[in-house]
Amino acid sequence: MNLQELVMLAMQASIMITVFSFGLEATSGDVLHVFHRPALLARSLIAMFVVMPVVAVLMTKLFDLPLAAQVALVALSVSPIPPLLPKKQGKAGGDTSYALGLMVTMAVLSVLVIPLAMATLGKVFDRPFTVHPFAVAWIIVKAAVLPILVGLLFRVVLPDLAQRLVRPARLFGTVLLGLIALAILAQTWRGIEAAAVHGTVLAMAVFVVIGLVTGRLLGPPDPENRVVLALSCASRHPGIAMALASAAVPEAKGVGLTVLLYLLISTVLSLIFLQLRPRMISK
Repeated sequence: MNLQELVMLAMQASIMITVFSFGLEATSGDVLHVFHRPALLARSLIAMFVVMPVVAVLMTKLFDLPLAAQVALVALSVSPIPPLLPKKQGKAGGDTSYALGLMVTMAVLSVLVIPLAMATLGKVFDRPFTVHPFAVAWIIVKAAVLPILVGLLFRVVLPDLAQRLVRPARLFGTVLLGLIALAILAQTWRGIEAAAVHGTVLAMAVFVVIGLVTGRLLGPPDPENRVVLALSCASRHPGIAMALASAAVPEAKGVGLTVLLYLLISTVLSLIFLQLRPRMISK
């Protein structure tokens, strides 16, 4: 096993541990929160899986982007929520039940939505963006669905131990992911700089800003849920996006670096959004 394979394995492990930690303290009400609210589910689906893919297509048409940036934007626009987002949304004053329920719901629905969305986008671009449904299902199940189900089962069978494991499991997953991110950035910084060309940075920034605005506008009236949907539209699962991109368009080189560039941009702009949020609520 070479260094790159070891890093990818560690990244997958850290994500699975983080999702598992959410399952350790989640309730069935949290997981089914969105399913029990059809109007909220419809708003969330439209914002994340209709508006954002359309925005991605517009970005590729308006900007002279290299193939890697086009594929990265398309893959990101149909990827579900990253596993660290419920924690960030809770700290930002968001409804944690909605945040956790949205993560689980979008992960489950992604198994059906992603193949359809990729096939549709392939027709728009007149190129094969198709991904086998079973490949998508395995990616989603391994990254999001299975770990949280194991955590939920653990909570039911051994509730006291599950409660004690939440903090160390989440801390371990977060620290491991941070160390991996720093290692990847240190080794690939020049590659990321090279990916930030031909309007890629501007296109990514516009994509993130539109995601934040879309979530805020299409979110329900209460501010707690609006911030959850805003961050969810702007922040997508980088690991799943990379896997989708490599499966759909294997000839596109530099997609991973472009996705990392998006991750940096979305993090910075989301932090700015959270700083400005109190002023927006007061208006």
